[in-house]
Amino acid sequence: MHRVLLIDDDEQLGTPLATYFQRFELELTHALKPSEGLARLRSGLFDAAILDVMLPEMDGFELCRTIRKESDIPIVMLTARGDVMDRVVGLELGADAYLPKPFEPRELVAHLQTVLRRRNGGNGPAAQTGAADPDTLVFEGLTIDPTRRSVLRKGEMVDLTSTEFDLLHLLARESGRVFSRDDILNQLRGHEADLYTRAVDIVVSRLRKKLEPLDCIKTLRNAGYALALRRLGP
Repeated sequence: MHRVLLIDDDEQLGTPLATYFQRFELELTHALKPSEGLARLRSGLFDAAILDVMLPEMDGFELCRTIRKESDIPIVMLTARGDVMDRVVGLELGADAYLPKPFEPRELVAHLQTVLRRRNGGNGPAAQTGAADPDTLVFEGLTIDPTRRSVLRKGEMVDLTSTEFDLLHLLARESGRVFSRDDILNQLRGHEADLYTRAVDIVVSRLRKKLEPLDCIKTLRNAGYALALRRLGP
């Protein structure tokens, strides 16, 4: 059973949501304040977090930024405003999914199942035994292991959100191919419902920063993005 932390100051939300989540083997814990939520997250016992944007002490964006400094745990953000700008800011800060309030609980569960499935993609036999995965992609300075969903940059592990990893893996599977924004949206929209054209640019920008000093994602004006690293091996 996956453990999920909800950080939302609505005292009436946690109990019915926790009861509903149990149907899907999700155990929900509710924290009313960011400080309480951060303390719980630092215990390392949770598999995903749900953050409301409107919170006391600090808003959800600042909370997301704080969490991202310490962890790559999947994050779903909630907001009553449903603003496009909120989605942009949330994605820039590293959120994996975004859902406006009021929401259907089943839709929230679907978001969680998606980010958890991507996050736990490395739970197969190869990951458990430490065996090399035949699908591992090796480039000059960059190694991408889709089973463990891990990325090594010059031998150092890089913490990526689920959306960042999926985008990098997409580019790497056909390195050198130029993917238009529409190509990327069509490939990833099923995993991340809040992806739209501007969001692709945001995720690419985050990836570039995390992969520095490697200069591996090239922009081709009016065309799209490509992974521009020499692949090693087959």
